[in-house]
Amino acid sequence: MIKVSMGEQDTFQLGRALGAQVQPGEIFLLEGELGVGKTVFAKGFADGLGIGEPITSPTFTILQEYEQGRLPLYHFDVYRIADVEEMYELGYEGYFFGEGVCLIEWASRIQELLPPECRRIFIEKDLEKGFDYRRITIA
Repeated sequence: MIKVSMGEQDTFQLGRALGAQVQPGEIFLLEGELGVGKTVFAKGFADGLGIGEPITSPTFTILQEYEQGRLPLYHFDVYRIADVEEMYELGYEGYFFGEGVCLIEWASRIQELLPPECRRIFIEKDLEKGFDYRRITIA
């Protein structure tokens, strides 16, 4: 599925629509360059799960846990992972194979740990189509 976003509100709403439909145990890989709107998408995704608390990118903590929605959300940002062993230290398996939903930014850095049934979300910009234009592909 390919969607077009013409601004943050569109990106938020696309994330929200997906978050409202997710099921326990699903893992989503959120990919795109710095500044394309991954955190905005994550905020919408959390809103779709009914999570009302502020959503921040877990760049420095690697993992943010949100338990107050209809399903727990485990938001990973593995950009700063130097070695996949760090994921073992976090106990990633309990999150990946639990009853919540995982949203993982920069997942290509831990490719060998990801189960095959993950769903990929690519956010791409195209400045020729406008500064706020984003192409969001959910595979």
